[in-house]
Amino acid sequence: MAQFYSPNRRVTTRQTITVTATDLDAFGQGVARHNGKAVFVSGLLPDEQAEVTLTEDKSKYAKGRLKRLLNTSAERVKPQCPHYSTCGGCQQQHASEALQQRSKAASLLRLISRETGIQAQEQPVIAGPQYGYRRRARLGLQIAGSKSGRNSGNGPLVMGFRQEGSNDLVAITRCPVLRPELETLLVPVQECLSSLSAVKRLGHLELVLADNGAVMVLRHLDPLSETDRARLIAFGERHQLTIFLAPDSESLEPLCGDTPYYQIDGLNLKFGPRDFIQVNDAVNQQMVAQALEWLALTPEDRVLDLFCGMGNFTLPLAKRAKQVVGVEGVATLVANGQDNARNNGLENASFFHENLEDDVSKQPWAAQGFNKILLDPARGGAAGVMAHIVKLAPSRVVYVSCNPTTLARDSKILLEAGYRLAQVRMLDMFPHTGHIESMALFINPSDTGVVSET
Repeated sequence: MAQFYSPNRRVTTRQTITVTATDLDAFGQGVARHNGKAVFVSGLLPDEQAEVTLTEDKSKYAKGRLKRLLNTSAERVKPQCPHYSTCGGCQQQHASEALQQRSKAASLLRLISRETGIQAQEQPVIAGPQYGYRRRARLGLQIAGSKSGRNSGNGPLVMGFRQEGSNDLVAITRCPVLRPELETLLVPVQECLSSLSAVKRLGHLELVLADNGAVMVLRHLDPLSETDRARLIAFGERHQLTIFLAPDSESLEPLCGDTPYYQIDGLNLKFGPRDFIQVNDAVNQQMVAQALEWLALTPEDRVLDLFCGMGNFTLPLAKRAKQVVGVEGVATLVANGQDNARNNGLENASFFHENLEDDVSKQPWAAQGFNKILLDPARGGAAGVMAHIVKLAPSRVVYVSCNPTTLARDSKILLEAGYRLAQVRMLDMFPHTGHIESMALFINPSDTGVVSET
């Protein structure tokens, strides 16, 4: 058969080269140079030389697959997870804790410097345990042997995470990054679900660790029989597990157990099992404490908390300020925030359900005055509110970010308005992954408070 040239056809190469890594990028890939361009290699650490098979060769960079290590870095460590070589959940367990944090912090500062011209100094990383930290996980469910649909296989139920670069599941029996209370449930949950008559009509499950116990959300594609429901209730009672059923992507039915909550700054925050909460409790506690310190709150302050969720920052702020207003685009989170304020006796916290990507100047909260602001946007950043923040002219702004690119972009608006970047800290919220979380403090020249400079 004749083959015709297509400009869109991807050309691959199997050339093997020898390189020495000089750096680690934010995603845990070793960075080397060959023929004048960068070569990115998963699994390769700085100062390691290796034979690498090129998998992608572009004009300005190349990617390669590690074929054979020729020497080993002193910062290479043994991964604790038995599934590390196949599961796509973690990328950096082979690198020491110090190397992971150092490379991600350096990537953050380089990006800020390139985009803003500010040479921020490295500050201590806010971190917690490297393992046993994650209090939420979503696991896929699949019948072994299935090819064209969930009902086509006749093998056992596979429960796990996706393989790297694939939709296939890795059967997970251990996950050392999960909180131990959740990890110990992996095998019993798989055995329980395998016993259900609806085993071929299950979608996925979520495990969440609240401060009052573990929670499971089970997505099922058909109504469950009374026998299956009874088995799940018995399992929940035996393992002190709260269980919710999810017949679709919107509905939740509590099957057994209590309403979950977590604690922050001495407050109890109730949440729904699908609501966003920070998955790393140890880092979250430190992050909130740092934000409170940076804002230097007084009993006369009026504080605005944008992208506030259900009050992770809002309610601790309300314990110290005169008035706090939280604005959030998800209605259920706003309702939870209002309930949590009331349940914790905080009458000076109010919440607004508004889309912060719209024209915020016309929203009801925007007419109020605030002298300090905290914002914690999603990965897309806060482009829609930055101009209004400048208009409000707060003395201090704390920006919590899960995407350094949008943090750098939004920072320029504050810097151009005369604010100075006083502090930047990386948050190691997701050890062993390429996620970079951070927080930054911006100070208005009119603020006379003392804070150490970056």
